[in-house]
Amino acid sequence: MKTVQSMLAEAHAAVPPISPQEAKALVGKADVLFLDVREPPEVAASGKVPGAVAVPRGLVEFRADPASPMHDKAFDRSKTIVAYCASGGRSALVGKTLKDMGYDNVRNLGGFKGWVDAGGDVEKA
Repeated sequence: MKTVQSMLAEAHAAVPPISPQEAKALVGKADVLFLDVREPPEVAASGKVPGAVAVPRGLVEFRADPASPMHDKAFDRSKTIVAYCASGGRSALVGKTLKDMGYDNVRNLGGFKGWVDAGGDVEKA
């Protein structure tokens, strides 16, 4: 039986972290998708990384699968995906799921607060 801790450990092992400093250099690049997996009220309250696509964790698989009627064209397997959430847990799990779905270049930025604390720009919702 898996626990949330074992699932997080698997996710952290599969999805490399990216620091806010490294991520800042990727903002606005056409081959990078910043993915905010927080819930809409969280994004509305604090903003997001400029240009990030906000998809709640529970919908990521549906938006990422090209065969899904809910597919979002922002998801492209050739792009680097930089996922983040509030504290890093949801983004780690989403990163592992995306890797399982064939997205090879996925990174976990962790928590949005770390982005803000490192001086990352914020786009208000």
